[in-house]
Amino acid sequence: MKVILNKDLSTLGEEGDVKDVARGYARNFLFPRGIALPYTDNTVRLFESRREEIEARKAAKRQDAAGLKEKLESLILEITMPAGANGKLYGAVTSQTIMDELAKQNFQVERKRIELAGNSFKSVGKYKVTVKLYESAAAELTITVIGQEIKTETRAPARPPRRRRDAEAPVSEAPASESAADSAAPPVEAAPAETAPAPAAEPPTETV
Repeated sequence: MKVILNKDLSTLGEEGDVKDVARGYARNFLFPRGIALPYTDNTVRLFESRREEIEARKAAKRQDAAGLKEKLESLILEITMPAGANGKLYGAVTSQTIMDELAKQNFQVERKRIELAGNSFKSVGKYKVTVKLYESAAAELTITVIGQEIKTETRAPARPPRRRRDAEAPVSEAPASESAADSAAPPVEAAPAETAPAPAAEPPTETV
């Protein structure tokens, strides 16, 4: 379905552009939001009457893009990332990372407009980044990635618990000579038990 854009839409085009889109997309999204109008003789005449106004807005956008290009290319952008001793990053610098850094310096740039070689940087160093602006205008940024080495703390090995002295003391053994002597000694015989004397006989009892 052919439509004429009534507003700028970054994913589709600019005001006054003629586009061919799916019918459902036009009816369910573009038309209800006033982003586009059906391509008809009436709408064509309407946009022809607005041609000068539309071109004036485009000229202002070109001028803004030129000023933004100059500011971005004079920008010193440094990004600090955790890295190892060999300069390899723990992670990567992506277009999202650069967009966030630019936002910190009050530059609102869409992530999809930032182009990186290889889609990411994984080591410290200097890199070139392209930021697409308006139409064919683009800015080339110099990004310096600085590594922040992470130092890991080394812990001393744990000392084994001290043993109690009585547990450490060796068990003393009797000398072999004494043991042999004990085994060679004859057994001691028990003395015979003394027999107690028999009790004296009682005198007979007399009957009166």
